[in-house]
Amino acid sequence: MTICSRRNFVSGMGALILMTGTTIKSVAQNEKSLKTVRYAMVHDETACIGCTACMDACRKVNSVPEGVSRLEIIRSQPYSEFPHVKYEFFRHSCQHCSNAPCVSVCPTGASYIDKQTGIVDVNRDLCVGCQYCIVVCPYRVRFIHPVHKSADKCNFCRDTNLAKGKQPACVESCPTNALTFGDINDPNSSISLKLKTTQNYRTKVELGTQPNLYHIPSKEGEIRR
Repeated sequence: MTICSRRNFVSGMGALILMTGTTIKSVAQNEKSLKTVRYAMVHDETACIGCTACMDACRKVNSVPEGVSRLEIIRSQPYSEFPHVKYEFFRHSCQHCSNAPCVSVCPTGASYIDKQTGIVDVNRDLCVGCQYCIVVCPYRVRFIHPVHKSADKCNFCRDTNLAKGKQPACVESCPTNALTFGDINDPNSSISLKLKTTQNYRTKVELGTQPNLYHIPSKEGEIRR
């Protein structure tokens, strides 16, 4: 009886280990299949020349009307002395925050974060134009589309270039490769590698918005928010 019990116990344990191993493997596979991307962008201020080609491409690809803009390149005041006058250029656009205030205040669910990409977007059909999202956005990047009468802003060309498997229009048009776009959840992506090897900063991180737009500062050692 003792021998049989031991044999049964060993046999049972073997089956349990086999089943557990299969379960663990199955769970791991499921977790892998459920992993999502988190799109982000880096603007390299040391490479940007302020040509505004990105702005023109954004307007054309996304049919942005005159008078409003999804993207702006802001030029600083000149510094240094002639003939060595220099400027700094700053990208002003949606930060695609992981903790987006605009999403939290939207009464209809029109403002949302796409679970598969992390992109903050607006459902035009649900937007009632209340402008709550515009008021609470600390980056001041949203506007009411003059034609659709709904909130609008940069969505990384989600329904245009990105939908066709291309890079955002601003990235494709940049002549100096000052913009890098990709999946920040992938440690081997070009954007992840760039962030690991360069000094960078994000704006207004103290607000807890968790922005996904990064900047490489124009001056080495410079720390700005």
